[in-house]
Amino acid sequence: MTPVHLSARRRSGLSFLAVVGAGLAILFGAPHLVGTYGLVQLTLFAAVAIFALSQGFVWGFAGIMSFGQAAFLGLGAYAYAVAAIDMGDSTVPVLISVAVPMLFAAALGYFMFYGRISDAYIGVITLTVSVILFQLTNATSGSQYHIGQAELGGFNGMPSVPPINVPGMPDDQLDQTGIWYVAMGSLVVVYAFLRALLASRFGRVVVAIRENETRAQLIGYDPRLYKLLSFTVSAGIAGLAGCIYVNWGGFISPTVFALSMSAQVIIFVLVGGLGTLLGPILGAVLIQGLINAAGGQSAVDPNLGLGIILVAFVLLIPQGLLPTARALLARAGSRKEPARAAAETARPLAAQPLAPETRR
Repeated sequence: MTPVHLSARRRSGLSFLAVVGAGLAILFGAPHLVGTYGLVQLTLFAAVAIFALSQGFVWGFAGIMSFGQAAFLGLGAYAYAVAAIDMGDSTVPVLISVAVPMLFAAALGYFMFYGRISDAYIGVITLTVSVILFQLTNATSGSQYHIGQAELGGFNGMPSVPPINVPGMPDDQLDQTGIWYVAMGSLVVVYAFLRALLASRFGRVVVAIRENETRAQLIGYDPRLYKLLSFTVSAGIAGLAGCIYVNWGGFISPTVFALSMSAQVIIFVLVGGLGTLLGPILGAVLIQGLINAAGGQSAVDPNLGLGIILVAFVLLIPQGLLPTARALLARAGSRKEPARAAAETARPLAAQPLAPETRR
């Protein structure tokens, strides 16, 4: 391996440790720096950041544009709510909130990828599925619509969803601080998992398929299988985000399947930077913060503000914040090198060491 590759690998490892270290610092430091209201807001930021990572992975690295990623977020949230109410213990429901979206994505993805549906139609299909789920859950108002003891509630939603408890101890439910630890800890774990996954052989093949699917297929890889697995993994991550989302508010309604949720996560990724993992996290925190701030005023409609932000970033910063910042830093570093070389050349001869005299 060449020194250039070693240097790049070392930089990548250092950046990974820096991000994880910053995440752990926020995880353990936030409860001592902010109050209960602040932890509630930070928990929401962690949930939407995990959701953004699911979209950032499947779109930025696998090359699959899922316009209906909110479908998996909502499935995870509803799966946890129903299972937690029926079981009374959150240990298994947390796993169910991840498994249900993965199974649904595996079934849907099988017909899409093995049916050789084009990328444009994949986006339309996922968007349509999200709309269908929104309409179905919205029409379940009434006591006759229930799963076990859990009433779906229709457009009124499901209130008083039991929070996460200590595994195996249903009576020991987590308070807001405990839910924060779960949310932020999950964000750090998901980020580390995706970094490891992309560094593995599987991740390299997924990126190769995104770059040139025909060439990868000629080498011997099955693009349909890798796309299906990537789609399923992203759905599981979105389901985990849905589980944390319903624990954040203790309430879930059909709006979790709404088009606005799918649009927001796309904006998260575009603003932060497509093809990165840290970018979607930063984009989610930034945009969600703006959404919270816009909700406290009536001068500008929040949806109109999001539209303006999306158009502005597409036109002015199409690569997103993180790739643009990296490009600017690289450009600044490249300018320093010629200046340093010119300074070395311009050094006076008196300052340079003299060569030893030769004897005749």
